[in-house]
Amino acid sequence: MKFIILLFAVFIIAGLAWYAGSLLFKLKQQRLKVKTITSQRMDTISESIRVIAFAMEQQQCNLSEGCIRLHHLLESIPIDNKMDIWQEYEGIHALYQEVKDLPTHQAREQLTRAEIKQQDLVRENKEAQLEVKILADVAILKNFHPHLLRTQVP
Repeated sequence: MKFIILLFAVFIIAGLAWYAGSLLFKLKQQRLKVKTITSQRMDTISESIRVIAFAMEQQQCNLSEGCIRLHHLLESIPIDNKMDIWQEYEGIHALYQEVKDLPTHQAREQLTRAEIKQQDLVRENKEAQLEVKILADVAILKNFHPHLLRTQVP
């Protein structure tokens, strides 16, 4: 009788061990998949940042448009403290803060010519004020890789 109970216990323990092992294997596979997807996403974001920075430097993209795009891309990088990024790229962040609330597309079309000219003048003045800082940020971002950030990406 003891032998049957012992045999039954061994089968239960072996079954539980196999089940635990299969769960651990699935977890490892899932973590590897998440890491691969995250790495691919970071590569895509990094390439986009480099392309936009190059376009801004070559004056193929105006500073406001480039800063808006770069700001959103840098915001999408999975790090805990975004303030570290904005301390590193102050010019881009400063211009973004100035132009982020300006109307675009259909909202801009509904403005009068005078309002559009006024907003354009304000935007262009801010671009001129921050141009040196922004171009310095862009020079760094042309070679962007997330591992170059002072705050490390997980």
